[in-house]
Amino acid sequence: MISEHLIIAPILIPFVVGALMLLYDDRQRGAKFWLSLASTAAQLLIAVELVVRAKIGGDIGDAEGMSFYLLGDWPAPFGIVLVLDRLAAMMLVLTALLAIPSLVYARAGWGRQGPHYYSLFQFLLVGLNGAFLTGDLFNLFVFFEILLAASYGLLLHGSGQLRVRAGLHYIAINLAASLLFLIGVSLIYGTTGTLNMAHLANLVASMPGEDRPLLHAAIAILAVAFLVKAGSWPLNFWLPTAYMAAAAPVGAMFAIMTKVGVYAILRLSMLVFGETGGASAGFGSGILIMLGMFTVLFGLLGILASQGLGRMAAHSVLISSGTVLGITGFALAGGGQAMLSGALYYMIGSVLATGALFLLIEPMNREDGGIAAMLALTADAYGIDDADMEEEPDVGLAIPATMAVLGGCFALCVLMLAGLPPLPGFVGKIAMIQPLIAQTALPAGLAWGFVALLILSGLATLIGMARIGIQTFWANDVPLPRVLALEIAPVIAILLILGTISFKAEVMLRYTGGTAHALHDTAAYAYGVFATPRAADRPADEEAQQ
Repeated sequence: MISEHLIIAPILIPFVVGALMLLYDDRQRGAKFWLSLASTAAQLLIAVELVVRAKIGGDIGDAEGMSFYLLGDWPAPFGIVLVLDRLAAMMLVLTALLAIPSLVYARAGWGRQGPHYYSLFQFLLVGLNGAFLTGDLFNLFVFFEILLAASYGLLLHGSGQLRVRAGLHYIAINLAASLLFLIGVSLIYGTTGTLNMAHLANLVASMPGEDRPLLHAAIAILAVAFLVKAGSWPLNFWLPTAYMAAAAPVGAMFAIMTKVGVYAILRLSMLVFGETGGASAGFGSGILIMLGMFTVLFGLLGILASQGLGRMAAHSVLISSGTVLGITGFALAGGGQAMLSGALYYMIGSVLATGALFLLIEPMNREDGGIAAMLALTADAYGIDDADMEEEPDVGLAIPATMAVLGGCFALCVLMLAGLPPLPGFVGKIAMIQPLIAQTALPAGLAWGFVALLILSGLATLIGMARIGIQTFWANDVPLPRVLALEIAPVIAILLILGTISFKAEVMLRYTGGTAHALHDTAAYAYGVFATPRAADRPADEEAQQ
């Protein structure tokens, strides 16, 4: 019976822990941290178990590898359904792998810059995990709003005019995107009478011709909301400043937040406009390809023009999002599963590497010798008196050979984001480029143009970040920064994960290949949702076994 409810655990655990920590006095930051860390570690363990469960169906991603959970025991499409497949399970693991280092990093000081940091962090995880698991559009909107509401507080966490100004712009843009989300969802429901994704996949092929343009318009409006959240050009003007202004552990989590928009586009486009979409098959594929290409171009130009590491890291997020968006368009247009498999593998590595880069920004730019001065900037603004500051001094020990460790970590992040061997960035790009060159579904010039952008983006990343590295490690005469072990250990942990992904590239690509196959097999997804029996209808012996 416990295993049956495991799917909802990644949503319930952070929700309960986040709510519980609201009852704690803000001076009990140590207890809050350990509760939050235990919650996030439990989510990682459960996510790994869910990956194993999703992989039961083998490496081809058939219906046996999917699990479904009927909330309230209402059958689809009338009730809320959670769907666990290979893609959702992979995103849950990726979120937890990034969340734990970010949380540990915050323990060094950022968690003390304002109230309720750890609760907001858990509520952010509620929204992320729920968005990856939900099987209907309205609850996707609900989880989007949960993660956005938490991100508003996290982005404004701290002090500084730049952070407040960027945070207000971020809030305004995302509220406008949420309005478009609601308009699109309303039009879809008015046209089809359902918001269940599996039901939409079944209905789209048989829709009357006069209703199809309205459905296309509704999903296009919905896609604009997703593209804003994914940081797609030309809707990404707000993102570099907002991400640069965020606290380091918050910026690291924002690296996965943009992928929620990418995930929603990938999931919905493959279900509704995939091979089983009838007259709507392939709708919007060309637009996605062009938007992906322009996003990558915008990102690489932004890296070359940026003078600070924070803005470069933000533009690296755009390159990653644009790459996956463009490959989604190629896959939607019939480009095959191999390039989508490579894009998913690349996305895992780029999210982790960008998160590590955000965590390196503050230690690399620190010139005041410690984190205590940083905390003092916001003590008065948040009512934290001197006694509170003295109760929790800098946590951990300063590491020896500071610049050598920072330089090594920075170099590995650059290698990953530039797509140089042997890290996953190189393997992922090769896995995308080979099928792109061989594909014949679209004009060869478009595929070769995308390949050129992939290569140029790596070159731009190498040039821009090498410039920052030279300025920081070779041409800087300021005293050595005091970096705590709690600040550098999370970065090293992420780099070790990247090394493992690179070493196990064949296994990972086999998993992402099965994920790409499952995304193309919309019939298995739809059948599984509607074939899931209610608990009240199951035989007594079957319930006893579970």
